[in-house]
Amino acid sequence: MLSGSVCLVTGAARGIGKGIALQLGQAGATVYITGRTEKNLLECSAEIKKRGGNPIIVQMDHANDADVENLFERIKKEQNGRLDVLVNNAYAGVNQIFTSSGKKFYETDPFKTWDVINGVGLRGHYMCTTLGSRLMVARGEGLIINISSPGGLRYLFNVAYGIGKAAVDRMSADCAVELKDKNVAVITLWPQAVRTEYIEENMLTTKRESNKMFEEGETIEFAGKAVVHLAADKNIIKRTGKIVNTVDVANEFGFKDIDGTLPSDFRSVRYVLYTAGWRTLSTYVPEFIKIPNFLIHFASYKF
Repeated sequence: MLSGSVCLVTGAARGIGKGIALQLGQAGATVYITGRTEKNLLECSAEIKKRGGNPIIVQMDHANDADVENLFERIKKEQNGRLDVLVNNAYAGVNQIFTSSGKKFYETDPFKTWDVINGVGLRGHYMCTTLGSRLMVARGEGLIINISSPGGLRYLFNVAYGIGKAAVDRMSADCAVELKDKNVAVITLWPQAVRTEYIEENMLTTKRESNKMFEEGETIEFAGKAVVHLAADKNIIKRTGKIVNTVDVANEFGFKDIDGTLPSDFRSVRYVLYTAGWRTLSTYVPEFIKIPNFLIHFASYKF
């Protein structure tokens, strides 16, 4: 489906980034995968090769500006300036979010919290979007996907997290304005709750209330399937500036997760009831009954 395409997935050593890289490689793309841990990158690379893809490992730190600049210079040199898809996924705040759970923002170190959650995240996404768009503008085509979450709408986890996700969503919308006439699309992708390795290892092994949102969540590759279909969409420019949900992409193109299921949509009334603790009642509500997008929009309305 994507044979000949050149893609970059940041933070692809584990989690959603790895799942996206695996699916892009499986679709035939050349995939640059970045991360700090060589062992994890080698494992991801081996799996991509097994699926018929062409992975290129770039061990680096997205908190290091020189590393980021060198990454795009390398792609420009090795691929003759070609970069078809950039997926901004690198994120360093997961551990900080969960280790500070239950604390108010004023009870944590503001400097550390902000930099860890929004350094290799919001700031990193902006840097990569800027450098990646230069390659795409020069060729007159490209797709940039910023991984975000509904945490940009309403409070989730902590203050710094919500600020970062809301800003990423806005960044996609505003970059899209300036890139649309260059035929470069920029969208935000919202996965549902994802059963990443971290979640599997640190949360789902114990019983806790917060696990409810992950019990019917996505595997790490579901977002990857969505990215592949978006990358192959000839009319992707029509989606530029928009927030796209992984489940909506699955329903549009007719695919399911790698385990054969369709993850629960956070807009589903059934899912809302289930995560709120009304599990028996939720079984009587069809999955297709959802909260309309315009109501979700008004949930964050500030006026």
